[in-house]
Amino acid sequence: MKKYLILVLFLFTIVSCSKKSKIQEAAEEIPVSIKVDRYDKAFFETPPNELPKLKAQYPEFFPPTISDSVLIDKMKNPLWRELYAEVEKRYGNFDKETAEIEDLFRYIKYYYPKTQIPKVYTVIQEMDTDYKVIYTEKALIISLELYLGKNHKFYEYPNYLKQTFEPSQILPDIVESFSRTKVKPPVQKDLLSLMIYSGKQLYLNDVLLPEYSDEDNICYTPEQLKYCKDNESNMWRFFVEEKLLYDTDSKLSQRFISPAPFSKFGLTSDNETPGRIGAWFGLQIVRSFMENNDIPMQQMMLMDAKDIFQKSKYKPKK
Repeated sequence: MKKYLILVLFLFTIVSCSKKSKIQEAAEEIPVSIKVDRYDKAFFETPPNELPKLKAQYPEFFPPTISDSVLIDKMKNPLWRELYAEVEKRYGNFDKETAEIEDLFRYIKYYYPKTQIPKVYTVIQEMDTDYKVIYTEKALIISLELYLGKNHKFYEYPNYLKQTFEPSQILPDIVESFSRTKVKPPVQKDLLSLMIYSGKQLYLNDVLLPEYSDEDNICYTPEQLKYCKDNESNMWRFFVEEKLLYDTDSKLSQRFISPAPFSKFGLTSDNETPGRIGAWFGLQIVRSFMENNDIPMQQMMLMDAKDIFQKSKYKPKK
């Protein structure tokens, strides 16, 4: 019986490995070592009288416009200390997340070999949802207070934003911030160009986070994703019939691209739609392009949106 179980496990391992793509196997062989500097810990565990020492250690986090009295108040403030305690409950040990970030950068190095491995900092900031993750060539800054889980007591935000506060959103948010250095912004500001620009950013999740689900990569619930698939044809027909694809009205970005509780078609059924539906359509167009054209992903990222659309052969599923 024991020999049988060993054989089964051996065969299962072989099958599992065979399912890995050549890209996955090659990426996993790339040596990457990530160092995470827990600045959040350093700040809240430093006694106020040792603030000068902390400032000398982390000069990049202390602009001269912030006075010592403000910093000391933050160190002592019961609400800030409670927030730090909550972050510690969730991320006292960051080994799992560190390993996941290393895996991500293996894929980044596979597709963009010249990418430098940044130093990673974890911080606790002002709960600014526009700066959950900041990526530069030298540093990656992750605001852990915005990844405590959507139901955390500290979050007084609309549900569509709280949905993005899950720990599973750390890696997609890193990719989104990284994408700004690799995805060429659209010259034209029509809706189609904005759709495809967002679609390119989301497509990076496909290649850099191959084990992630569509729900996590675009931050939709299963119900929202099902709505998109079930209504893809009708929604696309709306864009075409209303002649919105080449419209440059700036309000279209707010209606269909920007984070929102729902997309704004101006119909009674709007509340049923997910926000950012334009970004979802952009992803479908980019995926269709990559399926129908033998072009490296990196080259596609630099292409004009209308060229991508014309060559994508995109047709909504009925």
